[in-house]
Amino acid sequence: MNIKRMKKVEASVLQLDGVHSIGIIGDPGCEGLGTYNMKVYAGALEETADDDITLIAGDLVPAGTKHFYKVIAEITEALAGNDVYALRGNHDTGAYTEYFGLKNYALLLEKFAVIVLDNAVRSFEEEGLALLEKVLAMEQVRQAVLVFHIPVPNHFILNCVSEEEFARLKAAYTPWKDKVKYLVCGHVHSRFVDEVDGIPLICTGGGGAMIEDVSKEIRSSDVEHHVVHFYEENGVLSYRIADLSEDGYARERGDGILRQRLQETVQGELMAHLKYLMFADRARRRGMERIANLFRALAASEYCHARNFYAVLERPAAFREAVEGYVPGERFEHEKLYPMLAAYAREHHYPLAQQAYESASAAEKEHAALLEQASDMEAFAKEVIYVCPVCGYVMAGTSAPERCPVCGGPNHQYERYDSNTSR
Repeated sequence: MNIKRMKKVEASVLQLDGVHSIGIIGDPGCEGLGTYNMKVYAGALEETADDDITLIAGDLVPAGTKHFYKVIAEITEALAGNDVYALRGNHDTGAYTEYFGLKNYALLLEKFAVIVLDNAVRSFEEEGLALLEKVLAMEQVRQAVLVFHIPVPNHFILNCVSEEEFARLKAAYTPWKDKVKYLVCGHVHSRFVDEVDGIPLICTGGGGAMIEDVSKEIRSSDVEHHVVHFYEENGVLSYRIADLSEDGYARERGDGILRQRLQETVQGELMAHLKYLMFADRARRRGMERIANLFRALAASEYCHARNFYAVLERPAAFREAVEGYVPGERFEHEKLYPMLAAYAREHHYPLAQQAYESASAAEKEHAALLEQASDMEAFAKEVIYVCPVCGYVMAGTSAPERCPVCGGPNHQYERYDSNTSR
């Protein structure tokens, strides 16, 4: 690659002429560089490509080995639409400087400065604070964004640096506090906007890691993956938080040959998942628990493969609109497709296929009913759901019949799904 998008910072102060905006991505890789996480990151890079530059606010990788840094650097290089700078997070240990250079530095843009400070070990480095003082003292710097990984003390979370560390940071910027327009951090896999020391604090951790609950007020279900854009508008340094569509990144889907191969691969991996689970059942029934355990593990691995390949292909609806989108498929199966196939099997004297379609049709009918209720997510009240492992029939409620109404399987075999214990 001739153009090096992933920048290695080798000077503590960089003057970037012609740069007017920056997009900030938080925490793309701390939970692993799996395909789903990287699809979110790819969408984040697409979103920030409209800015002049991009900054990753820490936790590029799950652990600071050369292998992981090489992977994230290569993915970034392949997908980025502008120059990308990095900030060290608590997961970014080891060989970080070998790949991304200095841990404390300042980017002097056309209308504002972005000052990157390392606090990955929950303390600000002396050289970073000295740099902060130096840059804020510059006459040309009139507006600044301070970016670090771990939050300073705030009103939402306790997972932050100590008050003493924040006092050190304040001591460094206080003589020029009027220039400090925003504090930005990552680390928390969510987002919130607060005010500390009279300065807006923007916490953004939505660039790839799974979104987590912050508090009763900030739940994972209410926060999307996202990026933050900073730019000057009418002489004022402003920001905008942009949610990422789960259907955003689509490069691979545009290649017809690859799309077909991915679909075939998903089918193959799911078939392997099913075959291994069924063999695990056979082994368990024969008392060979170690063999059964092996094949359950292999089945789980094949499912993860299928999920990763499908993540490249998937075009999901917005989360709160997705549930009702599954209802028509379930209705079609139990109202038309499965009865039709059961009738064909009956007419041609294939009793096992007939029985399988008829029992599945009964289950799909219950699926549709439950999904219709779940379309109103907040009102959905079914806490306990049972699945008959013999035929797959689904029963919701605090109790279940002694025997499955479809196949007659005993209730001691039911698989119990309890929303109060599933986490």
